[in-house]
Amino acid sequence: MAKEPIKDDRERLIIGKQTEEEVVFNISLRPDKLQSFVGQSYTIENLKIAIQAAKKRKESLEHILLSGPPGLGKTTLAHIIAHEMGAKITATSGPAIERAGDLIGILTNLGEGDILFIDEIHRLSKVVEEFIYPAMESYQIDFLIDKGPYAKTIKFNLKRFTLIGATTRAGLLSAPLRGRFGILYHLDFYEVEDLIKIIERSAKLLGVFLDRDAAYEIARRSRGTPRVANRLLRRVRDYSEVKGNSKIDKMNAVNALKSHRIDSAGLDDIDRKVLKALIDFYDGGPAGIESLAATLNEESDTIVDVVEPFLLKIGFLKRTPRGREVTKLAYEHLGIEFKKESQKELF
Repeated sequence: MAKEPIKDDRERLIIGKQTEEEVVFNISLRPDKLQSFVGQSYTIENLKIAIQAAKKRKESLEHILLSGPPGLGKTTLAHIIAHEMGAKITATSGPAIERAGDLIGILTNLGEGDILFIDEIHRLSKVVEEFIYPAMESYQIDFLIDKGPYAKTIKFNLKRFTLIGATTRAGLLSAPLRGRFGILYHLDFYEVEDLIKIIERSAKLLGVFLDRDAAYEIARRSRGTPRVANRLLRRVRDYSEVKGNSKIDKMNAVNALKSHRIDSAGLDDIDRKVLKALIDFYDGGPAGIESLAATLNEESDTIVDVVEPFLLKIGFLKRTPRGREVTKLAYEHLGIEFKKESQKELF
């Protein structure tokens, strides 16, 4: 019997595609200054130094690469950098730039010190990637027109700009592209205390009244991700309003999150299906990602990008040379007896 796909509406509570309403919502809650940005202290401190140094020398920033799982603030940081530098920002994404010609209009319209933000930069095509090398290094682009014996190259001189690239799959970036970034930062999952601060700030902006215990319950289920924290806050707010509670306490928050089948560790149905598939069909693993994706009738990229990072972070899943494997911690969380036998030696 065919397995039920793991995609459903609840996926958007975790990391999935944002609706137009959610995009507007997230923008309204985004900080616009480095001093308002919570968490990622190492990155923020070094960015402050880089920005102050660039402004003191009256230069544009070096090209910046931001990597890390979705929802940790890469896009927010790009806009904050533009604000701190007093620069105009032009935002696009790797898949949106299909041909080298698509990039010419963008690059030639950039002013002195402007910022070009490319999200999911690892998805740039090879042709576009090689086209952008001279733009990053010497602020020039060479465009070939005509063909055969009539072919000639036109050189465009660009104004000095800063390219900020964001990627969720840093390993897919080619070495030549990575090497052209002068500043590289990796954003990691947030601590619960930082998420509580983010939730309390968002609640204040939204006019939502919640106590610290409620903020803690939302934060510990937010998968270490501010985007998820803000989404869960909305769901808790909706639940509280319908139930007629003007202030959100711990019980309201817990009940609201339970209604969306989000457990105390922040796992939802998608995560539990991945873990249970490994346990039920592969005795806890190890299992290859393609085999697991086929069992779940899901794309392997969805599991790798959406599900795996947090499960690895909290120690419920581990990668081995032979594939993914469920840990004892995950068995205990799911209430399943851990009976995995040690592998027999082969002679």
